Formats: sequence, C-alpha cells, structure tokens
Amino acid sequence: MSEPLKDLLGDMVIGKNGTKVEVSSLVGAGKYVALYFSAHWCPPCKAFTPKLVEWYNKIKKAQGANFEVVFISSDRDEASFKEYYESMPWLAIDFEDKERKEKISCKFGITGIPTLVVMDNSGKADKNGRALVTNDPEGKNFPAGLVLK
Repeated sequence: MSEPLKDLLGDMVIGKNGTKVEVSSLVGAGKYVALYFSAHWCPPCKAFTPKLVEWYNKIKKAQGANFEVVFISSDRDEASFKEYYESMPWLAIDFEDKERKEKISCKFGITGIPTLVVMDNSGKADKNGRALVTNDPEGKNFPAGLVLK
C-alpha cells in the first residue's frame, strides 16, 4: 500500500498541533488507513463525527499503530477546517492542498459527505466505512467486517 497511499496523500499529512507526519509511517503489513471525507457545515457529518471518534478510539486501543484515519476536508475556509479538526483525534491532509483533495475524491468517486473509505495494505478499499462504523460501533468486527475491492 505504500505507493498507492503515498500517491494519494503525498509525503506528509498533518498531525495534531500542526505537526507533520510521514505517510510512510502509515503503511506496512496489517495496517489500515481510513480516509474521512467531511465538513463542519454538513449536519450529517456533525452527527457522524462523534460516532467515528468513539469507534476510532476503540480501534486504536485494539489495533494501535495498525490503524489511522486521515481527514479530508470539504470545509469552505481554513478557519472552519481548523475548528472542526479540533474535535478529531486523527490526521488530516493540508486544507490548502485542494488539488490533492480533488484527486483523492475522484479516485474513490466521492459525491457526498460524510464518507469513510478504509484501505488495507494492498491498496484495496472499502468505500462503505460509514456503515462499518454504524453497524459495528464497538469495532469488534474490524478488520474482518471490511469488504475490500
């Protein structure tokens, strides 16, 4: 998955407090990366994000370094992005990198938000990650519940 993920996300993503995180640290055998397409202005997103945070924390406790989420914002301005991102414990792509956001959205055919795409180490993806979170809020069927294509 290292090349497909690096091609999608670039060399670095943003961690909390603006720290840079190497995309290479997200790849390896048995690792999963979820791409979270969302925005603060979207009511369904604001309802889903707290559920995803809870699920993420459970998966991180069970999977540790084998799982990460990267936020891909559809916010209209950087201030809104920053405010919304504060509620999230995971990584993000740079808000200013609109070209990368568009490339990732096109790759997965994203037409609405919130959308959660979960990728495995081979680059295969389950574009219905939102249902995975909703149907398995405890994360007990992760990663077995993924339908990777």
